[in-house]
Amino acid sequence: MSTNQQKPEAPKKKSKGFIIVLAILILGGGTFGLTTYIHGQHHEETDDAQIDANISPVIPRVAGYVKEVRVKDNQYVKKGDTLIILDDRDLAIRVQQAEAALSTAQSNLGAAEATTNASRANIASTEAGVSTIDAQIATAKVNLWRATQDYQRYANLIKDHSITQQQFEQAEAAKQTAENQLNVLEQQKNQVSKQTSAVASQSNATSSQISVAGSVIKQKEVDVADAKLDLSYAVITAQESGLISKVNVQEGQFLQSGQSLFNIVLSNDVWVVANFKETQFGKIQVGQKVIVHVDAYPGHDFEGKVTSFSPATGSRFALLPPDNSSGNFVKVVSRLPVKIEFDKSSDSLVNQLRPGMNVAADVHLD
Repeated sequence: MSTNQQKPEAPKKKSKGFIIVLAILILGGGTFGLTTYIHGQHHEETDDAQIDANISPVIPRVAGYVKEVRVKDNQYVKKGDTLIILDDRDLAIRVQQAEAALSTAQSNLGAAEATTNASRANIASTEAGVSTIDAQIATAKVNLWRATQDYQRYANLIKDHSITQQQFEQAEAAKQTAENQLNVLEQQKNQVSKQTSAVASQSNATSSQISVAGSVIKQKEVDVADAKLDLSYAVITAQESGLISKVNVQEGQFLQSGQSLFNIVLSNDVWVVANFKETQFGKIQVGQKVIVHVDAYPGHDFEGKVTSFSPATGSRFALLPPDNSSGNFVKVVSRLPVKIEFDKSSDSLVNQLRPGMNVAADVHLD
């Protein structure tokens, strides 16, 4: 046997360090998996969540040129604070015009009332005239009756030549005079009666004018109130307390009625809207405790609770909601917005949160 022949190498022994590392990895992975499984049985988590708050838009109610801007970006304002003042000269002129129209309508009402009173006085006067003529007619009828009786007597006496022809003619003339006087009085009565009817019709017409003038006054009063209300809108105030967003308004700028200028983010309340998958929804209930982690404050636990659920998934409120019956169906897990309110009494940092901040929500199911 050759001495140069090599002896076979002995098999290498496995390193104890590798075995230890492998064991640690297996033990650590198992512990992590078990911990994750147990945690998943008692928690539902999502990072599809944001801080939300009420936002009040600032919108002018009347058109006009900006006279003064009294706020700046990110400024805190209280409810009722003046934000913007518009040039109100045109609006003030409208108020003066409306007040002048109201004064004219009130004058027309006074004139109508005066005319009506005069018409009523004329009615009373003509009615008194009718009463006087009635009395005169009654007297004329008595005179006619007496003259007729005298005429008849004289007519019988003239046949016997007991009286002269002159006496008979006087009796006949007295009778004709009494008849003519009665006819004249009756004609006067008819004329006065017609005049009374005309005056009554005029009085009714003027009375209706009073009603019309009263309605016009009410309309003009509404016009004055509307003009004054528009004038008050020249001062734009904060409807709620909060922080002003970026102010994109400059002095001299013309604003349209209903134009959105900027927003006020209400500082009195913030909450979380967490979008959980529909597969997570079954275990979540109102009142459950929630731990919220905000990206802006890493490592800090904000406490809250589930307060309400959206009536539909977020996709149903989209501009173009999905319609699976209109084409090929691809199942996508929907998400349901859940409202989570903070426990402000135990954490002052809640007041530092801003809408739109990203958060992670951990709902404790127990």
